[in-house]
Amino acid sequence: MFKKFCLEEISSQNQVKASVQRRIRQSIQDEYPGLETVMEDLLPKKIPLIVVKCPNHLTLVVVNNVPLFFCIRDGPYMPTLRLLHQYPNIMRRFQVDRGAIKFVLSGANIMCPGLTSPGGVLDEEVDAERPVAIYAEGKQHALAIGFTKMSAKDIKGINKGIGVDTMHYLNDGLWKMERLD
Repeated sequence: MFKKFCLEEISSQNQVKASVQRRIRQSIQDEYPGLETVMEDLLPKKIPLIVVKCPNHLTLVVVNNVPLFFCIRDGPYMPTLRLLHQYPNIMRRFQVDRGAIKFVLSGANIMCPGLTSPGGVLDEEVDAERPVAIYAEGKQHALAIGFTKMSAKDIKGINKGIGVDTMHYLNDGLWKMERLD
């Protein structure tokens, strides 16, 4: 998704009205209840919220020139990896084995065997079409954020094909773009 993302891909930046800002805040709070205590620090009501649109149906939520969340089409808002590193417990987590690390860091989707092998860990509660944080065996921080293609039970049962679509990973275009200055 963000492999070659850069500032030139931004088609518009708009400061949103208070009503739209409330709707975005509520949507994020509903998706990530763990952020409720820090929501005022992340998305303060007094500081303008900027919504950045890109041609490939991508929307970024930006505060103080720092991208905090992204959304593809009408899907749920997902935190950027920088935000996830600050608040690691806000998302459901999957863990891949050591063999999958180099593939995930190059933008590959996460295959079911990488999640079900001895080094992999699945959160059994995750349904299909949900955002998840991807961690690696033996590593402290998340290396990717993805969108499940099937439920955790199906990933474990079928154990074949793509389990998670990788949306954002370490060292991709969004990661390198710390600020939108």
